[in-house]
Amino acid sequence: MKKLADALEMVTATDPGLVRGQNEDAVFADAGLGLAILADGMGGYNAGEVASGMATTLLAANFAQFMAASPMRDAESMRAEVMHQRLLAEISAVNTAIFQAAESQPRYAGMGTTLVVACFYDNRMSVAHLGDSRLYRLRGGYFEQLTKDHSLLQEQLDSGMISAEEARYSLNKNLVTRALGVDAMVETEIHDYDVQLDDIFLLCSDGLSDMLDDTEIALAVQTLGDNLALAAEHLVQMANDNGGRDNISVILVRVRGDYTVSRGWWQKLLARLK
Repeated sequence: MKKLADALEMVTATDPGLVRGQNEDAVFADAGLGLAILADGMGGYNAGEVASGMATTLLAANFAQFMAASPMRDAESMRAEVMHQRLLAEISAVNTAIFQAAESQPRYAGMGTTLVVACFYDNRMSVAHLGDSRLYRLRGGYFEQLTKDHSLLQEQLDSGMISAEEARYSLNKNLVTRALGVDAMVETEIHDYDVQLDDIFLLCSDGLSDMLDDTEIALAVQTLGDNLALAAEHLVQMANDNGGRDNISVILVRVRGDYTVSRGWWQKLLARLK
């Protein structure tokens, strides 16, 4: 088994774009923790920046403690159910922190943030998300969106009110139906995925996905996938070339090796019996 830091490669890029006065996106990626976090803040002056910054900073710090705690590297503690519980608990705690800050400080009133978190462990990935920040996967030449936007536009698409072509030009693109810190309680969506060698995962804010269609994003990731830093920079540049109307953030993750956790003979036997 490789260590996570050896098995995963992660890069980040974030840019204010060409229109916004400040960057209210926040990103965090640490291959050693197997953790990637992207948040796109919203709210009044600087409040979105505060919300997204709180989300990434608090989640990263809490997960660092969690992953370092004994015996976090054994098979029992690395089960999907355990990771789900931890993700839900940590995201709920951060939601409360942001909501209370917004309630207690007038300058932060109404602030919130989208969130997409990818946690890599035991040759799998758990993804938690809220809002319209996305996670895509490139596998064997096939590029697909794994998350589904929590947005008014997505609800209109699902109900058949508008077509995919009409959605590209909709004025409702930025109306999210779930966000972190806006309400006292939060409903986080979580899914698990297997990972394979050479998978590439892309986390992005809508500053990228609104400026580029999936075909353009896929081509850039596939063409430049051997150099993740260059691919990330190129995606940001393409979004700016197309107008850069919002902050643009990307995280790219490439699976370079196996990272299963150690299992004793009894755990291997139980796994075979399932």
